[in-house]
Amino acid sequence: MSEAPSLTDLLCGEVHTLVESGHAPAAIGVALRGSDQAIVTAGHRAHPRSRPAVPAGRAAGTAAETAGGVGPGTLFALGSITKTFTTLLLAEMAATGAVSYDDPIGAHLPAEAMPRSSASAITLGQLATHSAGLPRLPRGFRRHSLPYLLSDPYARYRVEDLHRATSRLNPPRDPPQVRYSTFGIALLGHLLARAAGTPYPELLAVRILTPLGMRDTLVPSKEALAHQAARGHRRSMPVPHWHFDALAAAGALYSTGADLLRYLHAQLHPGIAPAPLAAAILAGHQPRHRWPQGAGSVSLGWNVRDMRGRTLLWHSGGTGGFTAFTGFSPDAAAGVAVLANTAPTLRQPVIHTARRLFQAVVFG
Repeated sequence: MSEAPSLTDLLCGEVHTLVESGHAPAAIGVALRGSDQAIVTAGHRAHPRSRPAVPAGRAAGTAAETAGGVGPGTLFALGSITKTFTTLLLAEMAATGAVSYDDPIGAHLPAEAMPRSSASAITLGQLATHSAGLPRLPRGFRRHSLPYLLSDPYARYRVEDLHRATSRLNPPRDPPQVRYSTFGIALLGHLLARAAGTPYPELLAVRILTPLGMRDTLVPSKEALAHQAARGHRRSMPVPHWHFDALAAAGALYSTGADLLRYLHAQLHPGIAPAPLAAAILAGHQPRHRWPQGAGSVSLGWNVRDMRGRTLLWHSGGTGGFTAFTGFSPDAAAGVAVLANTAPTLRQPVIHTARRLFQAVVFG
């Protein structure tokens, strides 16, 4: 019987192919299985068409990242994988008694955002499990963002817009309707920040990111984007970074390969975290509702599915210039993450690569 390929070999085969085939200017693959772990990087922060030439003699003897390559510390946008951090924040705050899953949203809303219907009784737990029946995006968002749809659609959506959309919510269905909602997770993060009296980025850093050692996972400043981040691309052309303002909790985070390795390790070994955070991580793994007309369930932010005797949890993300995937299996003690600086497409080569890696690492 032939020996199973190493994690590094698996990652190299998929990540380098992703870049060499032209599907992304750069990609990072991360894998963890038992006591083994690996990070593989390929490509450049910017596509050859868009990156400046390196001055003569500059590249020799310098690190890959200095010469325009990517490394384990290069920032990539996570897109909707941000949602898993926001739901973990809820679980941690619930474990410490700061809030409850059963808190109605009305308990944390200002008067101007209070729904005029029984929608004020929607709970934080329903927001976190996509079971509040909220639409994918807030009412009026598409009209508001249409002029910036490809360039930066979330940047001009302010807190007052979020409050206005919340005040117009309709009563939820009974039984709850499971419906994926960026609006719901964004509202959840906003309400947690209000409950704590701390802005969302700082609250997440203090309660989740710093305890897990994820110091390079953040809502980045313009300076960080300029000096640490890969350049986003769409069809090989550079595009602006997205900014999220009031909807930050649903998609604003950037992270690195090294930090996602830490995130996977914490998901598979919660005991490394402080007790309330460890309890929160475990709570996030429990299936809560079935997705309608589909195989699998939703937990606190994660998709959950049983396959070939293993439980798989995963989430993907995308912005105008980046695609990301994170998945793990607690009972296999295995997980993967893939980051690429290219926008999602109909054929989804980045996501297909990530899923192949996920199955190879879990079942290999």
